[in-house]
Amino acid sequence: MELRHLRYFLTVAEQLHFARAAEMLGIAPPTLSVQIQEMERKLQVQLFVRTKRSVALTSAGEAFAEEARGVLAQFEQALHVGRRAGRGELGRVEIGYVGSAVFGGILQQQISAFRRQWPDAEVQAREWPMHRLSEVLEEGRVDVAFVRMPLALAPSLQTHVLLRDRFCLALPADHALAQPAAAGQAVKARSLADEAFILPEQELGTHEVCRRGGFTPRSESRPGSLLAVLAEVSVGAGVAVVPGVLTQVVDLPNVVYRPLAGAAIGSEVAAVFRRFERSPAVKNMIAAIRKSVPLVVPAVAAG
Repeated sequence: MELRHLRYFLTVAEQLHFARAAEMLGIAPPTLSVQIQEMERKLQVQLFVRTKRSVALTSAGEAFAEEARGVLAQFEQALHVGRRAGRGELGRVEIGYVGSAVFGGILQQQISAFRRQWPDAEVQAREWPMHRLSEVLEEGRVDVAFVRMPLALAPSLQTHVLLRDRFCLALPADHALAQPAAAGQAVKARSLADEAFILPEQELGTHEVCRRGGFTPRSESRPGSLLAVLAEVSVGAGVAVVPGVLTQVVDLPNVVYRPLAGAAIGSEVAAVFRRFERSPAVKNMIAAIRKSVPLVVPAVAAG
């Protein structure tokens, strides 16, 4: 028995007239009658009482009609869900991110925009160590990653820049370069030659400062996240070259930010995704990301 048989039966059950039902279905009345008789043979039960003047459902026909309506409704719902999933209106998007994406508002902005447009799609976001994100993207454990560039990426991955930033210096508040006498002055790289450095996951800024100053850090610590880096700075363990966006959103006790002298050391936060994505929901998020214009973080004030 096929779904069309249920439709034939329900049309007759609603019209209680074979000729009208056949016209509605677009088939000949004899063909419809044969189809109903075939159903009754397969079910081994009489569904209709027929006379020359009337058609009526039997008690078995009434029970069967109720179940048939449920089957067709469930089938239509399945079709509806399938079509919506195919358009990316349903589905799941797994996001991996580093702290910079949160501090810059990029993660919040992109997820909020996606949820407004596709409210029934599910979005899950989780912070990952930055060096793991390329790997988990390739494995399919993450669909879109928000990272601070540069990052070594496989050829199967693509990026779209969402935020342009520059590095600055985070100092303990009692450091000589953090004192009021030093306010208004950008810190020169060579003045940091004797400092212990706390390294964030993105070490580009630190390496460039050391290159400009012509020195190698006397000691290095790699605590992990940007908050962990700033925590070590706050307890006087060293200085750190960090993204400038932190000056706008993270105000920790005993931490002072200063601009770096010389040409700006730029850094970018980007979305990373698979070049040949198959999931409709993920494709929708990627399409929205591609339309986003990068935000620009203002330079760190010298005061």
